[in-house]
Amino acid sequence: MTFALPVLTDLADAARARQLQSKLDHKTKPRGSLGQLETLALQLGLLLQTDSPTLQAPQLVVFAGDHGLAKHGVSAYPSEVTWQMVENFLTGGAAVSVLARQHGLALTVADCGVTHDFAPQPGLHTCKIAYGTADSLAQAAMSTDQCGQALSNGRTLIKALPGNVLLLGEMGIGNTSAASLLLARLANLPLEQCTGAGTGLDAPALERKKQILQSVLTKHTDANAPLQALAAFGGFEIATMVGAIFEASASNRVIVIDGFITSAAVLVASQLDPLVLQRCVFAHRSDERGHALLLTHLNARPLLDLQLRLGEGSGAALAWPLLVSACDLLNHMASFASAGVAEAP
Repeated sequence: MTFALPVLTDLADAARARQLQSKLDHKTKPRGSLGQLETLALQLGLLLQTDSPTLQAPQLVVFAGDHGLAKHGVSAYPSEVTWQMVENFLTGGAAVSVLARQHGLALTVADCGVTHDFAPQPGLHTCKIAYGTADSLAQAAMSTDQCGQALSNGRTLIKALPGNVLLLGEMGIGNTSAASLLLARLANLPLEQCTGAGTGLDAPALERKKQILQSVLTKHTDANAPLQALAAFGGFEIATMVGAIFEASASNRVIVIDGFITSAAVLVASQLDPLVLQRCVFAHRSDERGHALLLTHLNARPLLDLQLRLGEGSGAALAWPLLVSACDLLNHMASFASAGVAEAP
């Protein structure tokens, strides 16, 4: 597989951490009273390597691709919904489009392998590997060359985007199945615990989904390493996201992780290099079964829990103002000394 991992810098800096913590502790508030916002401010300062972090030109990228496994009915929706939703993103009608507009986030949709030909249009980036992955019940979803190309495409895409923040989103009918398979294999968890209703399967359909996914796991018993599992289970959008995560990590961008699918991409990336986790802010805990387990496995503490299960990057967009607030509080809130307020003894 022709994908060279970038060398990541360890951002752990005890001296800077002490400076940031001291700055937070001397704001006009009881110590620790802003809770997780203080933890977030500390992380952003360490990540951006400054005592006064600023967030610039945030980029929300929705990675889209189709899955061959979807023909077995693992989703409540047909595969053509993938390309229809891509058009909806681009014309501004989807939830993530509305939220990106509301919060001033630049929205890009990456066609990583949708079974459709799109006309060139603003906001669309074409990096299509093929018209959907192969059926992972019959063979590996991707060849090693296709997987490597998707990883490289992700790096190339992020290099071309400005700013120091990447918010991850995705679209692909069947991609909760791919995420469940990756979680079960790479975290060594029972598939039953990793598999949920996705787009809204009823109970009998969910049981059938679990049976199909168990057959896929059995088919690929030798796909145990991160990139082997990624190629075996797909999809193109997840593999492209892994490449994007590495490029964003190499340039020390803040990476805002959305839900189950984007977290599965982080799982793959973190098993290749755990330092990517220093760059990741986990936006929310999805209502999709398996996401809580995945967050626990990554030792991640999400900012929100709104029972979302939409995907698209919607949770990342909703969490974005909290990152802005964390930086503004760190940079602009008065200290006890500057405000002339008596500090607790």
